[in-house]
Amino acid sequence: MAKPARKPTHAAGNGIAKSDPYAGAAARKGKSKAASNNIFKMNTDIGQHILKNPGVAQAIVDKADLKQSDIVLEVGPGTGNLTARILEKGAKRVIAVEQDPRMAAELTKRFQGTPAAKRLELILGDVIKMPELPYFDVCISNTPYQISSPLTFKLLATSPSPRTCILMFQREFALRLFAKPGDKLYSRLSVNAQMWATISHVMKVGRNNFNPPPQVESNVVKIVPKRPRPEISYEEWDGLLRVVFVRKNRVLRSGFLGTSSVMDMLEANYKTFCAQNDILLDDGPVEAATAAAEEATTVEDMDVDGDTHTADADADADAEEEEDLDDDLPDFFLEEADRKAKKLAGNPNRKRKGKVAELVRAKVKKVLEVDTELADKRARLCDEGDFLKLLYAFNLEGIHFN
Repeated sequence: MAKPARKPTHAAGNGIAKSDPYAGAAARKGKSKAASNNIFKMNTDIGQHILKNPGVAQAIVDKADLKQSDIVLEVGPGTGNLTARILEKGAKRVIAVEQDPRMAAELTKRFQGTPAAKRLELILGDVIKMPELPYFDVCISNTPYQISSPLTFKLLATSPSPRTCILMFQREFALRLFAKPGDKLYSRLSVNAQMWATISHVMKVGRNNFNPPPQVESNVVKIVPKRPRPEISYEEWDGLLRVVFVRKNRVLRSGFLGTSSVMDMLEANYKTFCAQNDILLDDGPVEAATAAAEEATTVEDMDVDGDTHTADADADADAEEEEDLDDDLPDFFLEEADRKAKKLAGNPNRKRKGKVAELVRAKVKKVLEVDTELADKRARLCDEGDFLKLLYAFNLEGIHFN
């Protein structure tokens, strides 16, 4: 009896007959072609999330209200979805700063041979490490979240200041820009941003508008630097804010007088100020009676929060303050502030302060308790006017923060 003919078998799940030796090769070729269309894997470690929604991209560019004479700085252009719309709007020139060579190559390829290529200038590098930004009128950026804070401060410090900045941020960071005194997210970033610029919300952007989708939602904000700029030193202003927001939930008396690293810094700055202004200083050792009084005052300054804070409240406050690390607070302050308990009067190894240290301490107490009456106020509850009052009073006493 003749055997029944075998039915062709198929590879599991791919519908390819084994009897056709060419079908498998064709399928593999198709997969290879599909893989080649995927340019490269996005590096999410440096914030590569490409904005894929053309409607959102167009809305961002429209909010910039570009003019034909504008030079636009774009940070992190990626594959050029925003860049294309900026060029279509007729900007005079687009300066795109891209860190990833692969992205830079893709951006160059996209516009190569087009009329717009003459108006596109590509800078390969890290925008934060650039010693100076080129001149620009408008900044537009789908900002890599890892550089949100340093980029914001770099833009705020730019002189001459840009006309406007349209920036995409992680939602929580964007909310910090709007935060008011007393809000949980109120921080050095909030005060600095609102001191130097007028900030408005543009739109919310869901994570599905990106490829690959990030883990967080996003917001677009419009930052318009104030003109004329406030007539104060940016370095002095930011230096003061760095000090007071090291422990924003502690009263200012404790933040200054109870933190040895802060007082050491102010003492060093005061000595520099006196040297530059030919002011003679006697930095000899203090007398025993004065030293004892200084010890008692230091303990009082360090324990000033004890009557109003429980241990649990202090722990919660410190936990909240740790969330503000993206505000670029220097590790020097944070590490030294946590060691202040070792400086209590009972420590026999404590270094004896000299007369200059006592003079600076007296000046700080005068500013906090007499001149401004802000000694018992917490940084998270102070507004722009309070900080301006502090800076002015400290500078009158020769105390500087840069």
